[in-house]
Amino acid sequence: MKVFVTGATGFIGSAIVQELIKSGHQVLGLARSDAAAASIAATGADVHHGSLEDLESLRSGAATADGIIHTAFIHDFSNYAPAAETDRRAIETLGDAIAGSQRPLIVTSGTLLLQRQGPLATEQDAPTPSFPRKSEQAAAAMASRGVRVSVLRLPPSVHGDGDHGFVPALIKLARDKGVSAYVGDGLNRWPAVHRLDAAHLYRLALEKGSAGASYHAIGDEGVPFKDIAGVIGRRLRVPVVSKSPEQAAHHFGWLAHFVGVDCPASSKLTEEKLEWQPKQPGIIADLERGTYFEPEQTTQAARSYS
Repeated sequence: MKVFVTGATGFIGSAIVQELIKSGHQVLGLARSDAAAASIAATGADVHHGSLEDLESLRSGAATADGIIHTAFIHDFSNYAPAAETDRRAIETLGDAIAGSQRPLIVTSGTLLLQRQGPLATEQDAPTPSFPRKSEQAAAAMASRGVRVSVLRLPPSVHGDGDHGFVPALIKLARDKGVSAYVGDGLNRWPAVHRLDAAHLYRLALEKGSAGASYHAIGDEGVPFKDIAGVIGRRLRVPVVSKSPEQAAHHFGWLAHFVGVDCPASSKLTEEKLEWQPKQPGIIADLERGTYFEPEQTTQAARSYS
């Protein structure tokens, strides 16, 4: 299968490209720069120049593919609503290019703010309407127009070597402020998944997924945030402290919107439907390996969110 991958040089997308090629698929990776093009070519994938804002590049890339995996997103939390709108337009463009063909489109979403109906968020729970990421709305609109689209939800922490997401940002914050903090009692839970397990699930969803389905990439169903802060504090040899909700806004900055959320999630239905089993280390074990605390890892995090 020839697969068009957006976000092909990203933390998760690059793992997906490798997973697809290893499994015998041909990959066409979206590249918005010469450096990205060189990185994609080095993996053995073909290069398609363009960007999320260049809708014609998305349309032409999708038109040549047997399936699409969409992971690209503009991670600018200071301008989140415009980034979500760009994502919506990109999904609609990709869907329009393959409408009626039964070619699969895998759209990326998240488990962070689902309307949880039970102890764990499940694949059957709906996203919170007020949350501005529009990927699931766009996917539903495409499904109503005959596109074979499914949604793959990622937890707030997708971890592994090269991570430049939430956890490296927390490590940098702890270094800068001299304490590793959590909110309240720190018992709010974060789900997590290793990037290689997530990449494997994207391939399974592409090959075996059902139209209209939602899938969860969950390795750890819910790790107490205090445990994450504790590893960071011990590794950096800084105090681990509690912050009140009022103090959290000042201490964590933009991260304050996320660090106090209790959002445990399950992937039980996904595991049953796609025969997927996470095999990589959990987030605490991954942190304990120590690579997260090497200077380059947190430097990437600073660049990603600057």
